[in-house]
Amino acid sequence: MYDFLLVPVDGSEASTVALEYALDIAADHDATVHLLYVADTNKPSLVQTQGAVVDVLEETGDDVVKDARERAEARGVSTVTDTIQGQPRTVITEVAAEDVVDLVVMGTSGERSLTEHVLGSVTEHVVNASDKPVLAVRAADDASHPYPYEDVLVPTDGSEHAERALELAGEIAREHGATLHVLSVLEDSLFAIGTDSSDETTSGPRDRAQDALAETAETMRAGGVDEVTTAVESGSVPKAIRSYAVEHGIDLIAMGTHGRSGLDQRLLGSRTERVLRITPVPVLTTSRPGSIDHQ
Repeated sequence: MYDFLLVPVDGSEASTVALEYALDIAADHDATVHLLYVADTNKPSLVQTQGAVVDVLEETGDDVVKDARERAEARGVSTVTDTIQGQPRTVITEVAAEDVVDLVVMGTSGERSLTEHVLGSVTEHVVNASDKPVLAVRAADDASHPYPYEDVLVPTDGSEHAERALELAGEIAREHGATLHVLSVLEDSLFAIGTDSSDETTSGPRDRAQDALAETAETMRAGGVDEVTTAVESGSVPKAIRSYAVEHGIDLIAMGTHGRSGLDQRLLGSRTERVLRITPVPVLTTSRPGSIDHQ
């Protein structure tokens, strides 16, 4: 399923966790890993040493890449390496666009300050800007990174972006013999304030969601996924996804992204980005080819 993985590395805990997870996948698929270090040109890096200008960040990058390559070699995983100057989010997105890349694996630290929410993280930018699947691996005390997968979750709202995530989740479930969980979340905003989620007011949307999920499950089983389970929850979409993932021991969440990258999204945060920040398991994001908006 994967032949070539792009793994940006910077020596941080989040990067190291993502690298180890990527090596699990690469070893399983006999895939090559592209180890990429980006020397951030937004940071002062040039110093005078014995009359020669030395780029400290590039030297650091060489050390980081060397350590990553040794980790891969110990696992029997082949690698190619690059140390490139530039803005990390721009360089990573450009390298990810190369035809050979099947999957980008990146680390994320979870919850961040308001300033970081406004500016956006490198991982979240790549998630929104890349037309290749991006696997975000969280580094936190409550995080887990099981592999191979036994339970894969895909939230769906019927959109084309969710459908692409469903297709990808189905491929993964077939490959691993995993149970595919398909979840529909009815948002609180759909209901009047003060109504109970079990009230007859919600029965129409819930019934329609259950009918749609039943059709989806039938389609996935016909496509070769042996075990499919469906559920309808209500409430905040990111919180409902996290709760379901924790309660059911989910190993991987697959989600679609609309590929928006404007300032309004940076301030408000998309559902997918919120899930990246709060869920303890890896999140695989994908977008429809041609749906990316590089604002």
